[in-house]
Amino acid sequence: MNDPTAGDPGEPDVRSPLRYLGWLATSQLRRSLAGTFFGTAWMLGLTVQPYLLSRAVDDGLRTGRTGPVLGWAAAMLGSGVLSAALAWGRHRTMTLVRNDATFRTVAVVLRHSTRLGAALPRQVTAGEVVTIGISDVVRMSLALTFVGPGVGAAVCYLAIAVLLFALSPLLALAVLLGLPLLGLTLRPLLSRQQRVEDAYRDHQARLTARFEDLAGGLRVLNGLGGKDAYAARYRDDSGRLRAAGYRVGAVTSWIQALGTGLPVLLLAAVTWLGARLAVTGELTPGQLAAVFGYTAVLIVPVYFLLENTQEIGRALVSARRVVAFLTLAPDPDSGTTEPPSGQAELADPESGVRLAPGTLNVLACARPAESAAVAERLARLAPGTAAEWGGAPLTDLPLTAVRDRITLAENEAALFAGTLRETVRGRTGAGDGALLAAIDAAAARDVHDALPGGLDAPLAADGRTLSGGQRQRLRLARALTADPEVLLAVEPTSAVDAHTEAAMAAGLRAARTGRTTLLTSTSPLLLDRADTVHYLVDGKVAATGTHRELLGAQPGYRALVTRDTGARPEPATGPATRPEPAARPEAPAEEAS
Repeated sequence: MNDPTAGDPGEPDVRSPLRYLGWLATSQLRRSLAGTFFGTAWMLGLTVQPYLLSRAVDDGLRTGRTGPVLGWAAAMLGSGVLSAALAWGRHRTMTLVRNDATFRTVAVVLRHSTRLGAALPRQVTAGEVVTIGISDVVRMSLALTFVGPGVGAAVCYLAIAVLLFALSPLLALAVLLGLPLLGLTLRPLLSRQQRVEDAYRDHQARLTARFEDLAGGLRVLNGLGGKDAYAARYRDDSGRLRAAGYRVGAVTSWIQALGTGLPVLLLAAVTWLGARLAVTGELTPGQLAAVFGYTAVLIVPVYFLLENTQEIGRALVSARRVVAFLTLAPDPDSGTTEPPSGQAELADPESGVRLAPGTLNVLACARPAESAAVAERLARLAPGTAAEWGGAPLTDLPLTAVRDRITLAENEAALFAGTLRETVRGRTGAGDGALLAAIDAAAARDVHDALPGGLDAPLAADGRTLSGGQRQRLRLARALTADPEVLLAVEPTSAVDAHTEAAMAAGLRAARTGRTTLLTSTSPLLLDRADTVHYLVDGKVAATGTHRELLGAQPGYRALVTRDTGARPEPATGPATRPEPAARPEAPAEEAS
């Protein structure tokens, strides 16, 4: 099987859920046609056995001749062997079709996730993406069974109707009208199944997202004492999901029960009609045996058709979610203004933060979310940002240029599975010497030395085998390896001890000399290394200066960085205070801490 994730999976047809399912089949057209051939040949092969049986009865058993009986029996044996071979080919081909469809959907979803970039978390939850990759791909691939035995079932159903018509038009009419009546009977249930499946699917995505939040923030929740409350909410949501699952199961059980029982009634009616015709002499004993055989064979295509109808209904629910995801639009890249040719001032008018070219800056704020929001605006990751670079709004610059030259290193950025070399190198082509230099600057040499194999050591996805501090240092090393023109790092030392933090502060200062850098932190070790510290209150710059200047001039700042909850704020004075926001009242010490 060709793995679509190894190359270009193609452009999906996202005009409708049904068209998307059609694209999954036509994107592997040769394999789908092979599945249709094997499925149809296998289904039609099932109708051969009743015909051979009828000939054995009429030509051999009725006349008492052994030769025709043995001849037709041998033909039945050969037909059975051929049918087994066709069944093997059908099963193998359809397995490849389903696997191809699964991997192809995963590939296009991953590719579109990359295209969305920073717009992804604003438009869809992580739980939705996970649910697409776990359950939706399976349901859609199962629906592709229709291109093989599904098409074969339809052909076989019509073929049996033609064969029965040759024996009796009444029998053919019963068969041709019976299946549509079954479909009409099950249609309300199939429609209800789609509705409850859709509701279940929505709830499943939300619960998956909540589980990821719970797993990712378990340490924080435990430290704040909120683990039990969050677990109780998760249990309640799980109970509602279970109730929705019961509703899905109830509808499915009715469909399966009626889908199994109603065809039996149809086949019983066909058999009864055949028996009546035989009694009246309109059918020979051999023809009656053929009717019984055709009726028995009819169970298989009817089952496949009803089963495929149910699978397609469930797949349409999943395809609707996939299409909705694939039609999400990334952030527009309509900027035409030329970016600065060299280093330039990066400014956020909303907060008043201004980064002079080539300087090391630190944002200090009592609320980390506010300083992180400033970094996101400066990186053009927040919608509607008013940040400017070199006097030009970031939104007027080409997005690719902004992404290439301004990097935001988030505290919880993902670490992908791979070797330590691949993790630290990222998308750069840095050599081992540059990687080791970045590791040293991030004070992560002990992580490198502790791993067997050094740079060749394998790391689990998201660095699960490492401590929080080790993961944080590797994230910083990766950001330093990228060596962007502007580096914005959110809380890069929050998970390490003071000794390691001092080493990271010194490494950052040395590695980023002459490059514009912004950190968000309230650590004195980082603040003391900064060229400029911006003290934020309520998301606005209250004062700007060096760490020591702010300690002397800003009581609120001093209380924040020294964790002195007893200090009382005073009006901002001194040369370190920015003129514009000087009249703003300082945040209370209790709030700052």
